[in-house]
Formats: sequence, C-alpha cells, structure tokens
Amino acid sequence: MLVGLSVGRGAGDAEESLEELKRLTDTAGAEVVETLLQRRDRPDPATFLGKGKADEVRSVVRATGADTVIVDEELSPGQLRNLEELCGCKVIDRTALIIDIFAQHAHSAEGKLQVELAQLNYLLPRLRGWGESMSRMGKSGIGGLGTRGPGETKLESDRRRIGVRLAKLRKELKDVARVRTVKRAERVRARAPAIALVGYTNAGKSTLLNALTRAGVLVQDQLFSTLDATTRRLELPDGRTATVTDTVGFVRRLPHTLVEAFKSTLEEATDADLLVHVVDGTADDPELQHASVREVLGEIGAAHVPELVAINKADQLDEVARARLHRRFPGAVMISALEGEGVDALLAGIAANIPPPEIEAELLIPYGRGDVVAALHAAGAVLSEEFTPEGTKVRARLREDQAGRLEQYRVPDEGARSTRTP
Repeated sequence: MLVGLSVGRGAGDAEESLEELKRLTDTAGAEVVETLLQRRDRPDPATFLGKGKADEVRSVVRATGADTVIVDEELSPGQLRNLEELCGCKVIDRTALIIDIFAQHAHSAEGKLQVELAQLNYLLPRLRGWGESMSRMGKSGIGGLGTRGPGETKLESDRRRIGVRLAKLRKELKDVARVRTVKRAERVRARAPAIALVGYTNAGKSTLLNALTRAGVLVQDQLFSTLDATTRRLELPDGRTATVTDTVGFVRRLPHTLVEAFKSTLEEATDADLLVHVVDGTADDPELQHASVREVLGEIGAAHVPELVAINKADQLDEVARARLHRRFPGAVMISALEGEGVDALLAGIAANIPPPEIEAELLIPYGRGDVVAALHAAGAVLSEEFTPEGTKVRARLREDQAGRLEQYRVPDEGARSTRTP
C-alpha cells in the first residue's frame, strides 16, 4: 500500500509523486494494491500521518492483504516505529525503497560498495532491538537498575560494527575513485573532450549512448536499470574524438545518502566539458524532471558545466507537443534515441558546444623565459622538448587563445605547417 502526504505543495504535485512511487515499487518487484493521499498542514511529528489516518491505513491493509506500507517521504526512526505499531504491518519510506532498487541493480564492485555505504548510512540511526526496548523499559519505570546494560551493550556493539564497516567502505571507495581519477586524467592528457549524459531515470540515456557509440549498454523500461557509469569513444562530425559517459539517473528528492555514496560516479558530470541533459518529452511534467536533475547537479558541484538539452522520445510527440517543448526549452535538440531521429543534429550541437580543437605548434622559447616552459608543462600541453643553443624548442598543443599569446615564440617555418589535431 502506498501512502502520500500533501503538505506545502499542490495536490497535483503530490499525486505525480505518488505515481512515481508506484513505478519505483513496480521496479522493486512489489505489487501495489492500494494508494492513499492525505492533505495536512504539516506532518505529525510522531506518526507522520496522524493516528486517525494510520487507523484507516490499518483497515485497508487488513482488507487488501497488503504486507507493507510505503510512505512517499523520508521518515524519522520514531515515525517509522510508531507507524508500524499503529498500522500493524511493515512500514518503509521512499528512501529505503530507492536504496533497495539500487541494491538489486548494482552489479559492478564499485556499485555494490556504493549501495552498501548508502544502506549502512540509512540504517545507523534506525537501529532497533534490545537497546531500544530495554531503554524504554527503564524510562517507563517498568525496569530498574540493571535493566539497561545488556540491551545498550548490544546496540552499541551493532553501532560500532557498522562504524567500522563504514570506515572500510569509504577507504575502498576512495581507492576506486583514485583509479577513476587516473583514467580521467589520461583522457584529459589525450585532449579528448568529455561529455556526460545526465537526466531523469528512464529518460533514455542508455539508449542514446548506444545510438551515439554502439556501446551495447543494457536498456530496460525500468527506473535505475543501469547504475554504473559507462564511458565510450565518440566520433564528432568535425573529425575530433570525444568521450561520452552515461551516468546514473535521477528522480525527484533523490536520497541524500545515495548522492553521497555515488559522488565518485557523479563526478563524471562535474568534470565534463559538456552535459547532454536528456529529457523525456513524453513525461507529464518535463520541466519538473529537468529541475530535479539540475538540483542534484547543483548538490555535486556540476551546475557550472555547460548544458545541451536533448528532448528524447520525439517519435511519440505530435507537432503541438513539439512546439510546446521548444518554447519550454529554447535551443534544445529534438531526438528519438530509439529510432535515430535527430542524432546527427545532436552530434552537431555537441561539436558546437565543446571547446574548439587545439593547435599543434612548435615554439622556440629563450632560456630567460623558463616561466613560459613551466606553464606549458603545468598545463600538460608539452608533446616534446629539445634544448638548443638558441633556447628551448617545444612542440605543444595550444588552445587558440594560448596560441595568440605565444605567437612571438612560434618557429616561422614550422608554424606555417602547424596542424589542428583532434
């Protein structure tokens, strides 16, 4: 049974969120038998829904045979416990459901580590058992001296074990992130522009990656069907080579524990030269999905990266819908990743929005200007270096603005034959 609460937002928004919760529940492999939406000025601090509505939920649970109530918000440990007591069945919140889906779909070693980190961060403040029951006995006066020790010892030992495991997971993820950073640095040294596909889950990012690169990435009509970042080589229309990375999809109110756990994967978007933001043109509210993704991008520090919007599933849109989306997203490219429509226009848009190709040139820099040579090395632009009586002869890749500033050091004969390199 799904339960939502409309507080401080329109009923339509709450209903759309509940519909998304239903899709998440389907993805997790559960069957939805009933939904309920309550309107309140604010959530009940103890039971979230309020005792009367919780009694109604219990009646529906008994009538339908539901064994789990899923609440469309993140609940406090106390609210979870109190709701379970009032409803008479298992209660989980939106965050626990999404973490469960991530656990089902994590296949790589990194993905499994990230999911376990999110699970333990979520579990730690929600530990229950002897520690809780014994402390409650003591507070209520039922117990007395000696009633708290064993329970609290068990609870503390659980917390200590989780703390040790969390530290180990963070260390292992740092090691994985270090490897990812090295690979990213190699791509930077190769001067390959980096493009990241971002977007709402199930918007069609993996299908688009396959259409652009024949990557063969898993494509399923499910939320969060792919969690692991996949990077492939991309040939651009102007002859340059780039890398394109498919990142994990987003949903509204993506749990903070997951954003933290998957930060190393999401950094692919932070370090990209261009974000291709894939928007599902058939969604009920594409603008809300776009805003939800932009919110998460802001959380991970990727809000500054240039963005090209690609409206996907255009083959399912009529002319009126296309015109409306063009008004909502000026400059967007209309595509159908499944049918191949608009892919060439998207490639042209990518080429136009990433940094221009670099110029390979030979420079003769006087020994008195060692600072210039040092700056070229620091930028990773030096291809070869030779010491001559006249100065340091350097072959380097330069951006157009750098080439202009260093024009005085260009070797005349070689400069005429400088070529643009991909």
